Amino acid sequence: MIFDLDGTLADSKADIAQATNATRERVGLAPLSLEVVATLVGNGAPLLVQRALGPSCSEEEVRRGLEFFLAYYHEHLLDHTCLYPGVREGLDRLRESARVSMAVLTNKPIKSTVAIVERLGLRDYFFRLYGGNSFARKKPDPAGILALLSESGTARENALMVGDSYVDVRTARNAGVRSCGVSWGFQPESFAGDPPDVLVDDMIALTDYVLGVIH
Repeated sequence: MIFDLDGTLADSKADIAQATNATRERVGLAPLSLEVVATLVGNGAPLLVQRALGPSCSEEEVRRGLEFFLAYYHEHLLDHTCLYPGVREGLDRLRESARVSMAVLTNKPIKSTVAIVERLGLRDYFFRLYGGNSFARKKPDPAGILALLSESGTARENALMVGDSYVDVRTARNAGVRSCGVSWGFQPESFAGDPPDVLVDDMIALTDYVLGVIH
């Protein structure tokens, strides 16, 4: 099982919005709402900052904005971020089955990914963590999934990508594995154009589905 992080395991919307608006404030722009920032997330920090600053900012302003965003966010990444309800219990059930190996594949920078996973007490659940700068290209490029399949010795038909947006669905398709969408994340509306193979509303449904398949 390959999990996205933001909007899937962790509700990090408020901290990402806080860092985004601090970056906008540096160039004299008004803050964006949580809902608007959520629509900008999913393709990595560089594109998030570029979108948040808008076309009026120069490439140099975007570059400096990205540097500021990354530093600010890393200092504040757990001000409000927490696990979604049932995540820890679901991961416990999956780990106890002894037939499920789990990893994280996110477009968040790996430094911040490791910090969030470790400080939320999730590190022992996953055999590998990969971030947006772990490979030459981010999701929906399939490089991360393909690396995880190779490292774990898992066949494509036995893998499942779990995420909250079309980016995760497209990543799964590009890698030739199944996808599971979660309805509680940042961009569930994006599944309308890229429907996952399975859609779940809570972690109980997700774990029931997976354990039902493997047993």
